[in-house]
Amino acid sequence: MMVSNPSQWVEDIAKAGGQMYTFHIEATQDPLALIQQIHAAGMQAGVAIKPKTPVEAVMGAIAEQVEMILVMTVEPGFGGQRFMAECMPKVETLRRAYPGLDIEVDGGLSMETIDASADAGANVIVAGTGIFKAEEPDKVIAAFKEKVNTAQARFAASI
Repeated sequence: MMVSNPSQWVEDIAKAGGQMYTFHIEATQDPLALIQQIHAAGMQAGVAIKPKTPVEAVMGAIAEQVEMILVMTVEPGFGGQRFMAECMPKVETLRRAYPGLDIEVDGGLSMETIDASADAGANVIVAGTGIFKAEEPDKVIAAFKEKVNTAQARFAASI
């Protein structure tokens, strides 16, 4: 949820059938309480960080209590932005520290950027323009899956 008061919407999302609630770390003063609220509502919790937010903002107790961390690879707000490769060290840091955690990337994902994301350790990919503007979206999706699965197998073998 890209909102200024994410705790306000937890119950509504849960009642609507939401299974996971992801909030921006920058939008809350007490992320651990929010994670607890999300879990108490029967949902999995995810936390997102913007491109300029240091990865340390979600390391430790936060990462240990969520089911997913989302690293934004564009500034949130609108589609079609250029992928920010400078966010990949955050993904790699998270993958190495938390090998069993879902690490998601969102923003600017395409056939030109999937390798960098997968190789850094992302295993959940959000892609809009890169799929919907492709001539053969089904082939792009299949390629994304193959690249992520191959990279994840490499990570698993290195542990």
